[in-house]
Amino acid sequence: MFRNLVIMVSVILLFCTCQKIQTDASSRDKYIIAYFFPQDRIITEDEIAVEKLTHVNYAFADIKDGEIIEGFKFDAENFKILNQTKERNPKLKLLISVGGWTWSGQFSDMVLSDESRKKFIDSSIRFIERHKLDGIDLDWEYPNLVGYGNIYRPEDTINFTFLLKEFRDALDEFGKKDHKHYLLTIAAGAFDDYLANTEMGKVQEYLDFVNIMAYDQYEAEADSITGHHAPLFTNPRDPKQNSADVSIRKFIQAGVPAEKIVLGVAFYGRSWEVHKSDYHGLYEPAGPVKSRFRTSFKYLKPELENQNGFIRYWDSTASAPFLFNEKEKIFISYDDEESLKAKCEYIKEQKLRGAMFWEYQSDYQLRLVQTLYDGLK
Repeated sequence: MFRNLVIMVSVILLFCTCQKIQTDASSRDKYIIAYFFPQDRIITEDEIAVEKLTHVNYAFADIKDGEIIEGFKFDAENFKILNQTKERNPKLKLLISVGGWTWSGQFSDMVLSDESRKKFIDSSIRFIERHKLDGIDLDWEYPNLVGYGNIYRPEDTINFTFLLKEFRDALDEFGKKDHKHYLLTIAAGAFDDYLANTEMGKVQEYLDFVNIMAYDQYEAEADSITGHHAPLFTNPRDPKQNSADVSIRKFIQAGVPAEKIVLGVAFYGRSWEVHKSDYHGLYEPAGPVKSRFRTSFKYLKPELENQNGFIRYWDSTASAPFLFNEKEKIFISYDDEESLKAKCEYIKEQKLRGAMFWEYQSDYQLRLVQTLYDGLK
């Protein structure tokens, strides 16, 4: 009898060990998160390769009278279609992203009081239930910062923390009825002022992960010189001395665990017209390009890369590509397959949660999505 008891205990311990191994292995799975921005149209079920994604952040919902609302008239139809794609990828998580650069103007008012926060949270849970979503992503750009000419207050900092804590509690309560964990995430600015105006060490406790927007480091509208807008590492010539690596380290120092950090990458470029062409235009005086042209990867790759006078260069220090047209004096910073391979290696080496990108429809022949999938999955 004692021998049988020993065997039974051994079997139980082995089962528990196997379960732990499976759980630990699952926890190391890397996320590939797509921001999807169809705007005012009905999508088709086959236009998004959900088999290569773990999450889709549908952009964007807006805030009106303190409640979440659909951003575009066909959103309800699109949520139904996206839910149907789970037949191809049952593990896919579908989230609604609220705000963004142009729709963050109502956040400061919404978080101002217990009552206003509850009103928004309750409306969001109804939204999640109505559209059969798996969670919500808050893209407030930015607490206690003007952003796109927004209302902002010093109290935004603490009220943002209150909002996320109360949201987490409400989602946990909501999830009890169907025994489901609903996701709560944010899109975070990759710059010092964002960290100075948020309590990341506290808010990370309530979040499943943090999408760090490690792009737009340089923009022609804001910077009078060219630069890498999404570098992995810092070039010594960079006056800002910034990069994805610098931002990641600062978020970790602020209290966000590496395993909750998702590195944002760019499926688009930033362009300048340079005043001098030393160093192929990199970190040189420049201004906005006078004539508009398309800089999403779907156009950069087939129409500009090593074509029409644009030569691709690789900054091995920053792990970042750029294009320069000597004749037109046009400089373009962007992410491509090579830079994303480097970022995938970085994500694995630093034990980050995964990669996020803006945005799905800017890819060319799924080349960037496939690069992330090959590098992380």
